[in-house]
Amino acid sequence: MKNNKYIKTGILALALALFSCGNFDEINVNPNVSNNVEQVQIEYFINSSILGTQQNPHVAERAFILYWKAAGRMDRVNSLPIGTANDGWSTDYYNSLAKWLTDINTAIKVHKEKTSLGFSENYYNNLLQVARIWRVYLLSEATDNFGPMPINGFQDENPKYNSVEEVYNYMLSELKDATSKMDLSVGKVPSKVAKLDLAYGYDFAKWKKYGSSLRMRLAMRLSEVAPSVAQNHFEEAVSTGYIAELSDDFEVQEKPGWDDLTGVMSREWNMQYLSPTLNNLYIGLGGIKSSTQLTKEKAVKNIKPADWLGVRYENHIATKTNNPVAGYWFDGLPNAMDPRAYALYPIPGDFENEQFNLYPSWATSQVTDTKRKLKKDDKEDLVEIEAAFTWNAHTLGSWGAKGSLNQVYSWPGVTPRLRNNLRNSTAKRLFFGAWESYFLIAEAAVRGWNVPMTAQEAYEKGIKMNFTYWGVDGYYSSYITSEDYNRVGTSVKWSHTSEPTSVVMRYKNGYTNAEETTTYQYPVNHLYKNGTVRNDALTKIITQKFIAQVPWLPLEGWSDHRRLGLPFFENPAIENPLVGIPSLTDANYMESKVEFFPQRLPYPSSLKSNVPEGYKQAVELLGGEDGVHTPLWWAKKK
Repeated sequence: MKNNKYIKTGILALALALFSCGNFDEINVNPNVSNNVEQVQIEYFINSSILGTQQNPHVAERAFILYWKAAGRMDRVNSLPIGTANDGWSTDYYNSLAKWLTDINTAIKVHKEKTSLGFSENYYNNLLQVARIWRVYLLSEATDNFGPMPINGFQDENPKYNSVEEVYNYMLSELKDATSKMDLSVGKVPSKVAKLDLAYGYDFAKWKKYGSSLRMRLAMRLSEVAPSVAQNHFEEAVSTGYIAELSDDFEVQEKPGWDDLTGVMSREWNMQYLSPTLNNLYIGLGGIKSSTQLTKEKAVKNIKPADWLGVRYENHIATKTNNPVAGYWFDGLPNAMDPRAYALYPIPGDFENEQFNLYPSWATSQVTDTKRKLKKDDKEDLVEIEAAFTWNAHTLGSWGAKGSLNQVYSWPGVTPRLRNNLRNSTAKRLFFGAWESYFLIAEAAVRGWNVPMTAQEAYEKGIKMNFTYWGVDGYYSSYITSEDYNRVGTSVKWSHTSEPTSVVMRYKNGYTNAEETTTYQYPVNHLYKNGTVRNDALTKIITQKFIAQVPWLPLEGWSDHRRLGLPFFENPAIENPLVGIPSLTDANYMESKVEFFPQRLPYPSSLKSNVPEGYKQAVELLGGEDGVHTPLWWAKKK
């Protein structure tokens, strides 16, 4: 039949007409495909949308790295965490997002017109449901970043902006309806169609599971502002099947080059550091000794005792932060470590590790040179630091004069950085992992919702799934029974909810070389139960969820922190005041407050100039100024 043929010239001509503008006019596009309906294929536009959402290197650097990984504390980047956004970055991302939404809305429109004219295949209905599910994902990405968005935008001539609450109600209803209308009796689609689905090859059973898991994710987002709505949608979604196995994960294969499938973390000048937030969660968690994880002699001999804090250089390392190890350089490897730490972040100086990343390739000495100096002043050296086989993650923010005397903390070769296969475009970009389903179920169970397993079962299943994903299964049994605390006072064992107490630790004074002791105080997270709780069930769940989502889902880590204040995010250092966070001062930097953390992306300035009425409406619905620190509807307000 004629409608089954791919006529590439017609498709490309239509695509050019639809997608050439590449700016804010996208929001007003009303694509007319009636004259091309015989030759236009629904799956082409679905593929175009999913493909674009992988983010080419230009967009990925701005959205995924400089925004999401920074705000979600899965990297150490002075952007959103110090209260600053870049209008150019936001514009590039928003324009791309508009195109992806236009693509998927066009797929839905093409389906409607083809079926109304009698062009149909037995799988067309399921393609429609796939498009609706993907449109919800894109809307969630848009509203979780910016706030109010037009539900009917990216297709109509005069879109009306909707509040975040309205967008969420729409998304949840869409997922409910789309998954219910997915016909799993439909067999395999033709191979030429299947190859255009980069995630599932149009395995509709997997798409339905993804739709249900996405509904669970978005329902849980409303736990603090609309708990009954959240519960109803969650309980319905979890009863219809969800992503329960790693084989059902939503992921897309990356490839080297420079296009939409190039790895989101592939830009060689982005160092992809271990963040201090993640480091404080890793160290000690699970009680797995480094001596059982590491075999190289250089590594083993550099493992430190459990009560060792490192070398204190308070005149060279920022201390105006509530990072519990502020001012210390750790001159070795931690005594015990979550096994995922070494799996994801090769140790500095471990050049024999096949996953050690040597970016930037044009200046490999930046990562192979592990010796750097601390200065007494601008002329005289204090000490040369050897960072090989040491483990440090330096606080972001302003280091002031201390930073000018410190040639160590900003040098790539001294800090653990993300493993090579996550940098070289050979991995699969993950959008939803099975462990997230289980951590969501665990949280739902803690809240008393009706779910298919206990909170403990789901919690441990989520950990197990993630351990399997990273190939560290052998440590699982010991890990889940551990009562050891990490640096922020959380342990792994489900039934172990005793709160940590201060502990005496040893360190070396970097200026006198004398060994001294200090009382280590676990940080106070005022955002969660006013800082009185560090080791309850919900803290355990979100801690494990955060670690499991690294590095693929920083937007989810950011969203959980905005929603719950978990896990503990340290404040950026303020050796000099931060212009972007004027409320963070010498008087309160030991506290955790909502206003210290980014809450959203400001709308691009082009929206204000090109669509002034829409912009005005969006800001009114936001309920605050169009700035980084205005919380979204579902987020904590204090």
